[in-house]
Amino acid sequence: MDMRELIRRGEDLARRSGQKSCLTKSGFLSPAERCALEHAPALRASRMVFEGGRADAERTMAFFLPDWMEEGELDPAEHICCLRIRAAFGEPGHRDYMGAILGMGVGREWVGDILVQGDTAYVLCQPSVLRHLESIDKVGRFAVKAEAIALGEQPAPERETEERRFTVMSARLDAVCAGLFHLSRTECARQIGAGTVSLNYAECLKADAPVKEGDVLSLRGAGKGKILEIGGSSRKGRMFVTAELYK
Repeated sequence: MDMRELIRRGEDLARRSGQKSCLTKSGFLSPAERCALEHAPALRASRMVFEGGRADAERTMAFFLPDWMEEGELDPAEHICCLRIRAAFGEPGHRDYMGAILGMGVGREWVGDILVQGDTAYVLCQPSVLRHLESIDKVGRFAVKAEAIALGEQPAPERETEERRFTVMSARLDAVCAGLFHLSRTECARQIGAGTVSLNYAECLKADAPVKEGDVLSLRGAGKGKILEIGGSSRKGRMFVTAELYK
């Protein structure tokens, strides 16, 4: 979706939440779309929270809370369902599940994360498409059976990370990127100029763009990592950076 259209939709949801004093919500958003809403000036005053059905969900929905509702009162289970799909034989991959779901006419905004573990996939979706997705009987060339389960029954993702520590003269994109991906600063500056580096899931062409704790950096062909901490300095005045690289 065009980011300008996305922000206009977000503004409309926030306005309706305030005018009608009701909870409004978006469809599932990609990380880049979520970042666009989080940084939209027109939405800074809105009571916007994100939920994806699990603590570290990559795809999340934006919820706009009315004045009478506290964040802790939002129950994700009322808005997000989990479907467990098991293959009788074989192990379909993420792309197989995504293709099968889209082939059923379900839009991407109706489906959240798809966690694949061996012969089983856990699909997060909106309640309105749950019944339809329960009828899925084939993924790729594999026969499957689907059933709805509670959000709490889905397993935790098995994500491997590698901690990386390094120092930088300043927390700018080219320097942090070089430390995170074990490249020279010159090479990172070249990659940034070529448009292969993303900051918080959005392409960034500015080598001197500031990087802060919590930011996610990705380099095409090299992977993705998150900045955990920036603080302290060495005797030479360089800042310490702690990050995790997703394997």
